[in-house]
Amino acid sequence: MKEQEPNQFVAIVTDPPYSLEEFNRENLEKMKRGSGGLWRIPPRIGGYERSPLPRFTVFSPEHRRVMYSYFYEWGRLAYKVLVPGGHLVIASTPIFLPTVASAIVDAGFELRGIIVRLVQTLRGGFRPKNAEDEYEDLCTMPRAHYEPWALFRKPLERGLTVAENLRKWKAGALRRDPDGRPFPDVIPSERTPERERIIAPHPTLKPQSFMRRIVWAVVPMGEGVVLDPFSGAGSTLAAAEALGYDSVGVEVNPEYYEMALRAVPELAKLEVDPWFFERKVKNSGKTLALTSFLLNET
Repeated sequence: MKEQEPNQFVAIVTDPPYSLEEFNRENLEKMKRGSGGLWRIPPRIGGYERSPLPRFTVFSPEHRRVMYSYFYEWGRLAYKVLVPGGHLVIASTPIFLPTVASAIVDAGFELRGIIVRLVQTLRGGFRPKNAEDEYEDLCTMPRAHYEPWALFRKPLERGLTVAENLRKWKAGALRRDPDGRPFPDVIPSERTPERERIIAPHPTLKPQSFMRRIVWAVVPMGEGVVLDPFSGAGSTLAAAEALGYDSVGVEVNPEYYEMALRAVPELAKLEVDPWFFERKVKNSGKTLALTSFLLNET
């Protein structure tokens, strides 16, 4: 990003490491061995082996300072390469979101909202480590039923209205759903399907049904290049390709880079309806439809 010219990308959609440590070489090796480290190795459930996931709770004051500094500097680079009015969507967690959001706002962005991905994961809800039997009635954190994605916008070009900025830069607004409804900030989602995890066995791979929904929204005129600076196995790039958009990915891990080269074309070819889960909830006609849907999907 340092080497890029200004105003290159219409949007950034990314899912960075949830802390600054779980994707370093030491912790990745521990994850592969099944010894954990910063990765929690879930038990087999119903004969199905769950994917490892970060613990998300190692966050001291020093970690907070380091994280703020990192995302502030990263935010300045993101600000440079986005066109005026371009949107930045970044995955986070309830614990890290305040620090990440404040750093990116201080880097110059406008916070435009939080997109709530409704999905029950294995995050949280754990009994005290190494004392599970002694404290079987307790949990150290709530069980996660959502994942926050922070939505930012680079300010419009000075003196331009939204309409004028859209005409000049193809950015500044969010694309409505195909049925004309405004893009929502709460999106019912699924866990990443097995067929996608087989194609791209990355530990934090996000589902195409969700990623295509996000990428659709942040390319309002259907033109421009999408950037993912933490591209992993390429779920953002695959979503962009499936929608007919150009995209650029950056990945520091050679293993995941090679994985993405193979996975992006295969993920992009999958037939996926990004609006299926929302219609499923909407058409149920129940007062507690959303809660029922989530429980039935887990």
